[in-house]
Amino acid sequence: MSLGRVLDILETDRLILRRRRVDEAAIYRQLWTERDPRVPPHRRINSEGRPTVEDIAAQIRAERAEPGPGILAVERKGTADVIGYCGLIFHRNGSPDEPELAYELLRAAHGCGYATEASRAVVTWASEAGYRRLWATVWDWNVATRH
Repeated sequence: MSLGRVLDILETDRLILRRRRVDEAAIYRQLWTERDPRVPPHRRINSEGRPTVEDIAAQIRAERAEPGPGILAVERKGTADVIGYCGLIFHRNGSPDEPELAYELLRAAHGCGYATEASRAVVTWASEAGYRRLWATVWDWNVATRH
């Protein structure tokens, strides 16, 4: 498999991971409102209320034009509700063949193992696609800092 391949859909026992859609921008905006204050300022809503739902919708449109795996919506199979995202991002900590695993779930979905399930599916896909190593990022600092 060649690096840079588009990741369109993954399925687990309880989840479907698929390309994000513009009509889901409000869900991703809700993630911004739920972030812990310890999250770096560039990952929080600014004093002007940005990003807005429209800003996020534009970002999702732009993602469609980008090559590579990208970020996927995390949707529960039984209810078809989107509870967050999980996927690969580039140009952060690693080289181009070392993407970063990023995920974030709505607080209502915490504690159910969904992040682990989604992450495992993405990591398995990345390994099969030939990525040597992944960096991990968790935007839910409440979970990340729990002892």
